[in-house]
Amino acid sequence: MGVLNVTPDSFFDGGQYQALDKALQRVRDMVEQGADLIDIGGESTRPGASSPSETEEVARVLPVLEAIQARFDIPISVDTSTPSVMAAAVKLKVALINDVRAFVRPGALDAIGSDVMLAVMHMLGTPATMQDDPQYQDVVREVDAFFLSRLAVLQHAGIERSRIILDPGFGFGKTLDQNFNLVQSLEVFRQHGCPILIGLSRKRSIRAMGRDVLAGSVAGALAAVARGANMVRVHDVEATVSALRVWQAINCAKETTQDA
Repeated sequence: MGVLNVTPDSFFDGGQYQALDKALQRVRDMVEQGADLIDIGGESTRPGASSPSETEEVARVLPVLEAIQARFDIPISVDTSTPSVMAAAVKLKVALINDVRAFVRPGALDAIGSDVMLAVMHMLGTPATMQDDPQYQDVVREVDAFFLSRLAVLQHAGIERSRIILDPGFGFGKTLDQNFNLVQSLEVFRQHGCPILIGLSRKRSIRAMGRDVLAGSVAGALAAVARGANMVRVHDVEATVSALRVWQAINCAKETTQDA
């Protein structure tokens, strides 16, 4: 999943792709580099961020979404918690709604229609407060309990589990150790029968591990896939795709040797 932030204040690339021509060039680059899905976000959810108005988010996302669909044959995800943006994106036949607030806002469940895939993420608190002092007794158990609760709500609303992707929310109300514990424990969340999405690219915990944040992000993506992640949300598509292809080729070669 290649990231396209059409915001003025995202932590890594805020403001770079607000102009339509810049956004389309970014998509063209990511498609050529091997992205399978483009994730468009009109709200920064970095620690301490405040939410845009509904009007602002619609104005940021929809023109870019329509322009991408007119020019590229690639599935699109919209990263939003705003029901009106969800409804408009569903009407435009996007592949996925990626909600960091797990579809809890009033009207969200009514906005998502009957076909689109849903990425349900765990976040402790809100973007404005989530990193103030995140506390858990057992982060894996508590995130898993949250998933079970949301799965029950979504299924009660008539949403089949086959439409749901789970994201443990790396960096969203977690310490460095809690973030890495979640990645190490992805098999716990896989037991629910849903694909797993991980977004750790260039986040604070990655930057804290060393000066080369690109290498750290790629290493994190590989580790997540090795532990069962089905999709990784990344800023650096080319480096991540190259690393995953090598990793997969080595794994396939090993399996072929064992089978022989």
